[in-house]
Amino acid sequence: MNIPSLKDQVSPEEWKIRCDLAACYRLVALHGWTDLIFTHISARLPGDDHRFLINPYGMLFEEVTASSLIVVDQQGNKLNDSPFNVNRAGFVIHSAIHAAREDAQCVLHTHTRAGIAVSAQKCGVLPISQQSTFVLASLGYHDYEGVAIRDEERVSLQADLGTANFLMLRNHGLLTVGRSIAEAFLAMYLFESTCQIQLSAQAGGELTHVHDAIVEGVAHVMKVQTEGQGGEFVWPALLRKLERMGSDYRN
Repeated sequence: MNIPSLKDQVSPEEWKIRCDLAACYRLVALHGWTDLIFTHISARLPGDDHRFLINPYGMLFEEVTASSLIVVDQQGNKLNDSPFNVNRAGFVIHSAIHAAREDAQCVLHTHTRAGIAVSAQKCGVLPISQQSTFVLASLGYHDYEGVAIRDEERVSLQADLGTANFLMLRNHGLLTVGRSIAEAFLAMYLFESTCQIQLSAQAGGELTHVHDAIVEGVAHVMKVQTEGQGGEFVWPALLRKLERMGSDYRN
């Protein structure tokens, strides 16, 4: 679908966020984390009024472009012209988190098979892999309340996430927040890998758990491994990968 470019109609700061968020949608599609059109990623716009960008409901993630992203406010009003609507469940989840977490520029939510499978296990995430240690250091759980279309669920979402950066939505899927789009993407990569590894390990016999003291020290380890840049360390390489496949996400 041909969506007119907004590059000359928005600030350079907003355009940069739009391009990074569109790239994130393409990368999620590339990694096979989509659920047709039914999940969502959002990014807060510059300023303090809690406006955020989210996907046009009906587009596949591989179709999302910088100009097709929709601006919504905390009341769910669509603030730019678009032939598409906004997923109601997406609005409820993302508006709740952006309202409660000023540090969350990006919120990323998936419905992957591995993520949902682990979310349905009473044990939740087990400390059985290097990847799981990064997740367990900042993990919350949110009990299933049905499809998230009720405003009332915003309160429990905010309480269950708290200050964590990873949230397991029981019987539903995975959610990460980040101070940047790059950070939220890297967090989801670790979260999804953790779940895939756990399911594979559970099929192979008795498990060995990582010591609690190692989990407690992972913040320093992550800083060392990413040279203090977090998700920004890997993001340029991911963008180069997308560019080799085409740059239409920046349209």
